[in-house]
Amino acid sequence: MQGDPEVIEFLNEQLTAELTAINQYFLHAKLQDHKGWTKLAKYTRAESFDEMRHAEVLTDRILLLDGLPNYQRLFHVRVGQSVTEMFQADREIELEAIDRLRRGIEVMRAKHDITSANVFEAILADEEHHIDYLETQLDLIEKLGESLYLSTVIEQTQPDPSGPGSL
Repeated sequence: MQGDPEVIEFLNEQLTAELTAINQYFLHAKLQDHKGWTKLAKYTRAESFDEMRHAEVLTDRILLLDGLPNYQRLFHVRVGQSVTEMFQADREIELEAIDRLRRGIEVMRAKHDITSANVFEAILADEEHHIDYLETQLDLIEKLGESLYLSTVIEQTQPDPSGPGSL
């Protein structure tokens, strides 16, 4: 099924954003785990996987419209050093995604591609939920301070008997 080139470009641009977010969240999860913030790392890793599901849906839609999914480009991955910087970096990419998704929905509806608009709306709902989470965490950090906040995301675990790096 031949898709509209402008719609396919919006889908590809959002795909680029999702691929970037996968990397950013995954790296933040690894950094968080390394610092001992295991509860936070689990949540952030799950966010990375959510972004992967978005990328899969976008890829399928682009292919259905006879487009070529662009896996060769990424936006700038923003890496935070502190938990506050990580949340701020993640919020930035989510705010950019929300703007792009809203613009894309308008274009897709104007071009009568309701299915692509529905895909963007579903992703938008997920991104709005994530923005709410990030803003809540940043508010907690502001109220509690970073040290006290971090004490809530540490989880004591037993060492893995097979050792680090084992599969």
